[in-house]
Amino acid sequence: MIVFIHDRPIRLISLKSASQSISSSPFDSPERKAFTDYDQIVDARLDVLKADALHGHLLVLNATPATVDKLLTLFQKADATRLLSVTLGCLVKADCEAAIKKPFKIIKAAGGVVTRGDRQLLMFRRGVWDLPKGKLDDGESSRKAAAREVAEETGVRVSVGERICTTWHTYSLNGSPILKRTKWYRMDVLDDSRMAPQEDEDIEKLAWLDRRETQLALTNSFSSVRYVIDSVSEAVRKS
Repeated sequence: MIVFIHDRPIRLISLKSASQSISSSPFDSPERKAFTDYDQIVDARLDVLKADALHGHLLVLNATPATVDKLLTLFQKADATRLLSVTLGCLVKADCEAAIKKPFKIIKAAGGVVTRGDRQLLMFRRGVWDLPKGKLDDGESSRKAAAREVAEETGVRVSVGERICTTWHTYSLNGSPILKRTKWYRMDVLDDSRMAPQEDEDIEKLAWLDRRETQLALTNSFSSVRYVIDSVSEAVRKS
């Protein structure tokens, strides 16, 4: 599970599975290098997580729900501007996931990465580049919601393909903390003859961007959106 809090990625992984993968890998393997590629490592069994740990890429070992609660409190009270990411190696991953969801109202959403040839559809909204997405209606499936939201926000009719990934990100709505779960799908264009930005949703413009243009646009975007696009690129490389 990956949660974006204040646009910082918080990854929750199983400590047991991660440790087994590392211990069975050669010293020069990517697994070992990834495990040690952190600016700071905190063992929650030995140290209390403090504000001075919130910088660069942080790995927290032996994380519990209490560790998650402490991290969320630090996000509210401490300066996290130098923090790039947090990886929580959880003793029981399901318990940590429940703890990180607990303080928030969860809203379910769906969206898509729409492709036409070698180009992807991005929209410029509220000063940043974004992907079309929106909340599920009552009783609506994620796949149907994703296609509907793309049509409403961009005017483009699509066919929905395989699921790319699921993201979780936080924001505040009328003073209440919200955690939005978004399921993302790959999509192909059926008809873009009526393509137009949904202005009442503050969408200023739409653009079909090639790979290089997309990467440039993503420098002015959200970490969660970059994660989705990177997931698409990774799937393409593996196929």
